[in-house]
Amino acid sequence: MSIELYNDGEHVCMMFSDLVDDNAAAVQANQFLIVSNGEGALIDPSGNMTYNGLIVGMGQYFPYKRLKYLLASHQDPDIVGSLNKWMMSTDADLYVSSLWSRFVPHFCTGDKTSGRIVGIPDKGMRIPLGKDEIVAVPAHFLHAEGNFQFYDPRARILFSGDMGASIVPHEAVPEPIVTPAEFRAHIPHMQGFHQRYMVSGKICRYWVNMVRQMDVHAIVPQHGRWFQGKPAVGAFLDWIETLDCGIDRFTQENYVMPV
Repeated sequence: MSIELYNDGEHVCMMFSDLVDDNAAAVQANQFLIVSNGEGALIDPSGNMTYNGLIVGMGQYFPYKRLKYLLASHQDPDIVGSLNKWMMSTDADLYVSSLWSRFVPHFCTGDKTSGRIVGIPDKGMRIPLGKDEIVAVPAHFLHAEGNFQFYDPRARILFSGDMGASIVPHEAVPEPIVTPAEFRAHIPHMQGFHQRYMVSGKICRYWVNMVRQMDVHAIVPQHGRWFQGKPAVGAFLDWIETLDCGIDRFTQENYVMPV
């Protein structure tokens, strides 16, 4: 299913949400296409199971062979497991944390990655696209050591990777969370994931401080539903800012030799 997140006639943001629904063992994942004045970027293209469906799905919006960028929030297989196919079928450059720039070629064969992987420095960077830009925003340890989110200033969307992710059934109808009440009802689908995958409350608070200074009207994660509008975005920031998570929850009991 393709969902239009933003479209002003020159700049389009699309979300693809159900491309692995034939495999219940695989986690549901969202992929994102940004087209600005004839140039295209694909965010977190995911693994091999999504490749064919994604090509078909994005075909009505942009010819995949003309992609300029592949943007990867981090190195996990549900992010770039299909990298070899994209390197073979397009001339797109991959932007990924400099920490992972020498690891992701292991997904590929031959020398197709030579000169085509751009390591994003820890402080982030601005990536020109059409007449606009996509901003690689630092999100380290949320959950990967080198982790980035991608902010579209024109659409005012923060593509947040695993931050804000929820575990939902493949057959669930994708729809945004708009109100604080909807957000509170959604917490059980997020809480366990964030408590384990986000490294600590300290890092979450640093991230919240950064996002509150940005003009964000939607936070769209790589898994599950997204947060649309200032009330829903604010509700999520308020929640994650105080969540007890990651290493804060671990004790010596988690480090004991198995019997």
